[in-house]
Amino acid sequence: MCGRFVTKSEIFVIKKLFDIKEVRSGLSPSYNIAPSQDVAVVVKEGVNKLIRSRWGFIPSWSKDESVGYKLINARAETVAAKPMFKGAFEKHRCLIVADGFYEWKKTGREKTPFYITLGSGEPFGFAGLYNIWTSPEGRHIWTCTIITTDANGLIKPIHNRMPVIVPRDKQDLWLTNDADKTELFSILKRYPSRELTVHEVSRKVNSPRHDLPENILPISRSGSQTISPWKTEK
Repeated sequence: MCGRFVTKSEIFVIKKLFDIKEVRSGLSPSYNIAPSQDVAVVVKEGVNKLIRSRWGFIPSWSKDESVGYKLINARAETVAAKPMFKGAFEKHRCLIVADGFYEWKKTGREKTPFYITLGSGEPFGFAGLYNIWTSPEGRHIWTCTIITTDANGLIKPIHNRMPVIVPRDKQDLWLTNDADKTELFSILKRYPSRELTVHEVSRKVNSPRHDLPENILPISRSGSQTISPWKTEK
């Protein structure tokens, strides 16, 4: 799964890498984004637009927005068939902008956090779905979910699932409404281990309230912060 992530790149970097032509709403950097918070999302409406969306998908038929807390992720294996996601998979795909994400390794009762990011250090887009939900009172809320798949060899020792990262050369395809489903399914797979880095971080990230740049700094087994990330697998 993906339950926490980071978006810290400056807007001009995001605009360039995602070919953004219109910024509807900017967001401040966050080093500990949690479900129900607003995130930066790229959608295609003629051109690529950067918008603000709440993390936690709310289906159009829902009468209660609290359902979004349960729908922060959608499984790649079933996303195109599940009634709550099927329509969005066909017409409302998006890229959720991130610089990295956290996963927790469970050992007994202990959970150790790790930070995963691209080896290049560039921001990337999670494969996502969005929906504009209308509340019973008539409020319109953009909501979204992150698609996950089986973990690659690098992440599997930590967690058995990982978010789908859309390769740079597949971003336009993912956002295009009339894209062939077979091509879309080819995107929903593990990102190569060799292109990622991972390192242990402070347990302070366990609290969403701890939102500081130090969250992503490597930490040694002794508890002191270091500058050497865990080497990636081939």
